[in-house]
Amino acid sequence: MTTAMPSREDSPRGAIVGAFTSSWPLLVGAAAVAIPTLLILASNNWSREEGAHGPLVLATAGWLLWLQWPAIRKEGVPGKGWVVALLLGFALLLYVIGQGFDLITLSAAGLYGVGFSIFYSKFGARAIVRNWFIFFYLLFAVPPPRMWLDRLTFPLKQFVSTAATEILQPLGIPVAHEGVVIYVAQYQLLVEDACSGMNSIFGLLAISLFYIYLMRGGSWWYSLILGVLSIPIAILANIIRIVILILLTYYAGDDVAQGFLHMAAGVFVFATALVLMFAVDQGLSRILLGSGRRTA
Repeated sequence: MTTAMPSREDSPRGAIVGAFTSSWPLLVGAAAVAIPTLLILASNNWSREEGAHGPLVLATAGWLLWLQWPAIRKEGVPGKGWVVALLLGFALLLYVIGQGFDLITLSAAGLYGVGFSIFYSKFGARAIVRNWFIFFYLLFAVPPPRMWLDRLTFPLKQFVSTAATEILQPLGIPVAHEGVVIYVAQYQLLVEDACSGMNSIFGLLAISLFYIYLMRGGSWWYSLILGVLSIPIAILANIIRIVILILLTYYAGDDVAQGFLHMAAGVFVFATALVLMFAVDQGLSRILLGSGRRTA
């Protein structure tokens, strides 16, 4: 009796390669769109604090896709040709406009659309619906327009400025604020400079949603509650960051606060947000799901 050895296409890696080998012209075209956009993102958005979550989102989304790949390959049905043409045409239009007018948001959205179109062409709408979180999660890798982001976060900057000063004033720290300008001793700080982490709120939300999906994906209503709570958690993490930067400025000077420790405080925001999310999750799970019960 002989035993058949598994072929390379039976492995996840071989399955992925085999699924797309027959579509190499499409992949070459996708690479022509992807490479310039990724290079721009890497040299600009991803190198700044507000966009640093981009590579992490891509990596974790790729990992989720890798886990779901056997089911996708088994159950996927090719999409309709006219839908593929419509999706791909719109995506390429966004990409061309983005490249022509140097709008990275449109270029990245076009790249997202190209990838979405290719996936639909190979596996159909049902595979997209069943893996909706991956595609929703990947949207966080598309940098939002800077102007829109500033308008959306301006009220939050005013709120966190007020919160940080009211926390420190009772402790004897000579701090006050006027709008988004914070005064501490002889120093004057802008919330945009002292806490550009407000612009990373989308990154904090992305990481929080990834945690929720992994830990509580089996209960949609509980995941929805945690998803809503992730917004105030992200804001609270940024308030903590402003407080830290104000204290660093007051005790160590502006050069120290705006140097290496400024970036370290940015990393601290993400760590704080994750710790807070874990603490809220543990508390809610005991109240709403019962002690020791898990839904993942």
